[in-house]
Amino acid sequence: MHLYLHIPFCRQACHYCDFHFSTVLSQREVMVNAMLKELEIQKEYLSNKHIDTIYLGGGTPSLLSEYQLNQLFDKIKHTYTINKGAEITLEANPEDLTKEYIQTLQKIGINRLSVGIQTFHDESLRQLHRNHSSQQSIEAIKNAQDVGLENISVDIIYGLKGHHLSNTEFDIQQAVSLNVNHISAYSLTIEPRTVFGKQKEKGLLKETPDNQMAAHFELIHQLLQTAGFEAYEVSNFAKNGCYSRHNSSYWNQEEYLGIGPSAHSFNYQSRQWNIANNKAYLLALEQGKSHFELEYLSPENRINEYIMTRLRTVWGLDINYLKQAFDQINQHFPTEEFKEWKEKQWAIEKEGFLILTDSGKLIADKLSSDIFLI
Repeated sequence: MHLYLHIPFCRQACHYCDFHFSTVLSQREVMVNAMLKELEIQKEYLSNKHIDTIYLGGGTPSLLSEYQLNQLFDKIKHTYTINKGAEITLEANPEDLTKEYIQTLQKIGINRLSVGIQTFHDESLRQLHRNHSSQQSIEAIKNAQDVGLENISVDIIYGLKGHHLSNTEFDIQQAVSLNVNHISAYSLTIEPRTVFGKQKEKGLLKETPDNQMAAHFELIHQLLQTAGFEAYEVSNFAKNGCYSRHNSSYWNQEEYLGIGPSAHSFNYQSRQWNIANNKAYLLALEQGKSHFELEYLSPENRINEYIMTRLRTVWGLDINYLKQAFDQINQHFPTEEFKEWKEKQWAIEKEGFLILTDSGKLIADKLSSDIFLI
């Protein structure tokens, strides 16, 4: 099984982020206590009690103290069996990653870091309202490596205001030079409820045109493949097979449990998502009321999820599996669509799997939606 813990706190709001979080850091202790209670309530959600991956996301999990992290991990160890060699990831901001804090994480059992660098341009970091400098990013990665924590992923955002291809090239080359084994590269998306979203409404900020985003995307793939990274998912690149095992579990439709406000869970038959409001989440758990919504998945839902997640990966779509799934619910298999994808060189067929090419990855979401079952 796979376990996700959502830590909903940040020092400040980044101007692009629409994930669920709060800047009221005084509530960290009460939130951890509520998550301990949810771990107990949800202990029967999955029949498998052996954990292969744990992922602390957010928000900013690196804002938790040693004591708070130990509380969570003591409860996890009491409730489940953590498999030998389990991947245990913590998302962190560079300014938090002192050598002392990283050594604390190692003692607790965390063996992988996902560091939100975003860019190595200090002016762009200020525009994003990040709380660190490019120098702090470099020092954070070196601190981790110096104390022996070398399974590191870094996040990079491209398509930022005023960024040209040369800026993106610099960011990627800087990330590669740090000798990390995983890089996630995401295009800047302007969401309505963010500061950037409000600036866009007022005409103060424009989104990077699609053709320019495509050029950045293609450059990133070229640079990282040249540097020995495999594009195993549209936005994720790994060296020496160091995939994110936790994120791969989502793409491969394995069951997982999500703890904390806004966290999602999946057990093959259903999907559920927690209240995305700290106060309401805390109150529901305190009063013993339901703290999540639940959706039972129809066969059509399950097929659509398989298409949406797997098409973005290096593994692609299992054609025989899809044929059987479509036949079982008496739906027409998208033969013509797949033929068009191959003719336009958006996808190739390899050993019974349909895998997107680099040009196909540019329009992965559209291709998925074209064959969704409504």
